[in-house]
Amino acid sequence: MDALLPDEIGAVRESFIRFMTDEVVPVMPDYEKRGEFPRDLVAKMGAGGFFGPVFPESLGGSDMGFLAMTVICEELARLDSSLAFCYNQQGMTCPYSIYVGGTDAQCATYIPNLLAGKTVGMWSLTEPGGGSDAAGNMKTVARRDGDVYKLTGSKMFATLANETDVGVLFAKTDPEAGHKGVSAFIVEPKKYPGWTADPVDFVGLSKSFRSCAVFLEDFVVPVENRIGAEGKGFAVAMHAVQAGRVSVAARGIGIARACIELAADYAKERMVRGSALATYQMVQADIADCVTLVEAARALTYESARAMDADLPANRLSSQAKYAAGLAVQQAAAKMSEIFGGYGLAEEYPISSLASYARLFNIGEGAPAVQRILIAEDFLGIKNADRHPTSYRHPRGKPAA
Repeated sequence: MDALLPDEIGAVRESFIRFMTDEVVPVMPDYEKRGEFPRDLVAKMGAGGFFGPVFPESLGGSDMGFLAMTVICEELARLDSSLAFCYNQQGMTCPYSIYVGGTDAQCATYIPNLLAGKTVGMWSLTEPGGGSDAAGNMKTVARRDGDVYKLTGSKMFATLANETDVGVLFAKTDPEAGHKGVSAFIVEPKKYPGWTADPVDFVGLSKSFRSCAVFLEDFVVPVENRIGAEGKGFAVAMHAVQAGRVSVAARGIGIARACIELAADYAKERMVRGSALATYQMVQADIADCVTLVEAARALTYESARAMDADLPANRLSSQAKYAAGLAVQQAAAKMSEIFGGYGLAEEYPISSLASYARLFNIGEGAPAVQRILIAEDFLGIKNADRHPTSYRHPRGKPAA
């Protein structure tokens, strides 16, 4: 697969692997033991340009595109699943929502610092009990009060909401209008009152990068921090989610590759009845199945990224890629854990944590059931998945030559 990458993307992969190996892998376990957010590592990753591939140079990005971002996300998850948790907050859905729907002034004010890792991002759509119908079940309300909005309600699974400097949050400015009543806001919790974020404990997931429940009580957002017009928030969210699917798929593939690599190393060393586990055909069969599923999902994900880079319709492809990656990572986590036997449940073996991250990236940016409906309805001619023309690489129009 690497042989099919352009030389410059291959160079990005190698540069990023060196960064992770030298700067992150040796120190991240200590942050996890302390439950401390590694703001310095986020800043180093930003300084290296690794959050900026899909953004133009004028906003601090590298303008290398979605394929470069996909390769970075894949290797990030393979080498450190916890740090992979925060990529969308810094380099995809959070800044991308501002890029898609914000003004030039909003983009210039917020995006460069997010990409540089100088500020910590967040993206919050989901609410308690909201499930996959985020707009229909949204209860959080934004009331206009002169030059500000006051937001009241609650959010769920808002990653880094306890650390964020700048985030994107969705609330209803018209509670009776369904998805047409949803508006998007740039939020600054450290600057304005009314924000409480409580980390949620998850089995096997990071203690440094926390997902949170957020409680809003007349939380203040200046009117100039609204992204686009009132009622246009859901369109911004869906554009960002569709683009973000490829990053979630890539991280799922990275987790799956990590599971397979760990299991393969263990199988070569673990002796059973005088032979290495790797010599047993049932073990080989499981590894073969997982490798094939991963490579198939990887091909779909790369193809989706290439379509986005060419500003071609990609919602169909990204849904297929996300679903395929979810199948691959779930299979890899389950089958590779079996190779470890009882040790697959021990915290000292990384495979136990990877199994939790496999579930996370299987659900993120649209649960499998949602992707199956979208894919099936598209194939059956019920709803064309690419019925809404969308520009991913240049959502604000191509820059002047």
